[in-house]
Amino acid sequence: MRAKRTCEWPSDDPLMIAYHDREWGVPVHDDRKQFEFLVLEGAQAGLSWRTVLRKRQAYRAAFDRFDPKQVARYGARDVRRLLANPGIIRNRLKIEAAVKNARAFLAVQEEFGSFDAYIWGFVGGRPKVNRWRTLKQIPATSPESDALSRDLKQRGFSFVGSTIVYAHMQAAGLVNDHVMQCYRWRELSRKR
Repeated sequence: MRAKRTCEWPSDDPLMIAYHDREWGVPVHDDRKQFEFLVLEGAQAGLSWRTVLRKRQAYRAAFDRFDPKQVARYGARDVRRLLANPGIIRNRLKIEAAVKNARAFLAVQEEFGSFDAYIWGFVGGRPKVNRWRTLKQIPATSPESDALSRDLKQRGFSFVGSTIVYAHMQAAGLVNDHVMQCYRWRELSRKR
């Protein structure tokens, strides 16, 4: 049993608890970390985050530690290598989207100076702090994720529907969606 009041979704899974307690909702201002979450959230489509989290280390190794410059150079041989890797989700569309997204990611960096500057512009540069009392209240999308999703698609990104983008925004701390009773909601709300 956990001593502190927390969100219910990590359940009793140690990996999910660690992710909830240390990462989820913490504002990310590092482009490589943003790219990592973009790839992982796309990989999650149709699956559970628990599945992706268990494969995260294998993803880091397979995708050159999420260096978008390296991933952008991947060709057909690299896609075949990734499709043969049992440590990651071997879905051709998701793997090809990661490569395509790396190229679009670099274009965003070129235009805005960093992906960080681009993405944080959709929330006015500060995390949006929500005030949910239960998990059932947390939406799957928001007006911000709708706008970001549309813009990413126009820039050539794939696997960036509004639900995936909202999950990215939650993970990267653009929104604080911890329930108010969770000790992390209070901690992260103070860090605005």
